[in-house]
Amino acid sequence: MTVASVPSADLGEIISRLRAAGCVFAEDEAALIAETARDAADLDAMTERRVSGEPLEYVVGWASFRGLRIAVDPGVFIPRRRTEFLVEEALRVTAPGAVVVDLCCGSGALGAAVAAEQQVTLHAADLESASVRCATRNLVPARGTVHQGDLYDALPAQLRGHIDVLLANVPYVPTEEIRLLPAEARLYEPHVTLDGGPDGLRMLRRVVADAGEWLAPGGHLFVEVSDHQAPLALGVFVEHGLAAEVTLDEELGANVVHGTYLGL
Repeated sequence: MTVASVPSADLGEIISRLRAAGCVFAEDEAALIAETARDAADLDAMTERRVSGEPLEYVVGWASFRGLRIAVDPGVFIPRRRTEFLVEEALRVTAPGAVVVDLCCGSGALGAAVAAEQQVTLHAADLESASVRCATRNLVPARGTVHQGDLYDALPAQLRGHIDVLLANVPYVPTEEIRLLPAEARLYEPHVTLDGGPDGLRMLRRVVADAGEWLAPGGHLFVEVSDHQAPLALGVFVEHGLAAEVTLDEELGANVVHGTYLGL
């Protein structure tokens, strides 16, 4: 369907239903739902899903990320706009032909965004089957290769010591703070994609601990953390032999830790 094919009275009713459900951008969301729906029945079903609280990205089947439409299925972490800053930082050091890995890739949004702006050899990996299926839709065959497994165990052995840029948007919400998240995340996104353990850095520590074995000399690791986690995360990087810095985008509220493996 298209917005133009939906009677104005029906579109107005959808907007009213969305607004009553607390959707701040009801007009925009109604337009996206109308654009995506196959027919009137689908339009009504999608509207009901959104009114019930399901994230818009699951309802329409995609998320906007750095100008791309990234397919997102229920059960897969929804890429956040703030994470575009991680991609921006990574692109600063990504040379043509670089070997890039998107670890804990979810939908594959980070890898897709890098590959859309630079010619790279891209690999992505995730433990969850739903994420692997979704990332495969977004990355294969045009952009990269997707693997399934636990962190580095998923990657081909030949990548060991040859990764130029490693992106790892790992879960970093402290376990006890998940209950404080907005309902869309707390009730609909799998907690395994959110839960970073007691201090939120459990998965980050695992990624950083083995990064030196997989990065090429001079290779780069990028992760996203919260404001209060940044100093702790920086210490983890330094502890494992990475020269590290924290960069901040105040507008997006994004903190990125960038580590460089010196090959020592």
